[in-house]
Amino acid sequence: QVQLVESGGGLVHTGGSLRLSCTASGRTFSTYAMGWFRQAPGKEREFVAAIGWLSISTVYADSVKGRFTISRDNAQFTVHLQMNSLKPEDTAVYYCAADRRVGVFTRREDYEYWGQGTQVTVSS
Repeated sequence: QVQLVESGGGLVHTGGSLRLSCTASGRTFSTYAMGWFRQAPGKEREFVAAIGWLSISTVYADSVKGRFTISRDNAQFTVHLQMNSLKPEDTAVYYCAADRRVGVFTRREDYEYWGQGTQVTVSS
């Protein structure tokens, strides 16, 4: 069983930055596929970014490309999401996700483990 705990959410003005972190339990974290999703009120949970176990492969949603950066520190069992140039439409609960398979995945159904989420609010 893998447990994921997100941190780093908060309130920021338009144009500001936040760095989300997700810490995982489990000895084999380094080989897990990791991703970030978000869910705004009244909307479906959507893909934001994903990273493979070697950090060579990353994928981003078009809406965040060039503004967000996903990274991982396998020694610390942590994955980060650096969010710059934030917009009000980025307001959502952000979820960390993990899967034991090797790869880079963009669909919710591809991920086995989920964190509880952290709120990000961007004021205009």
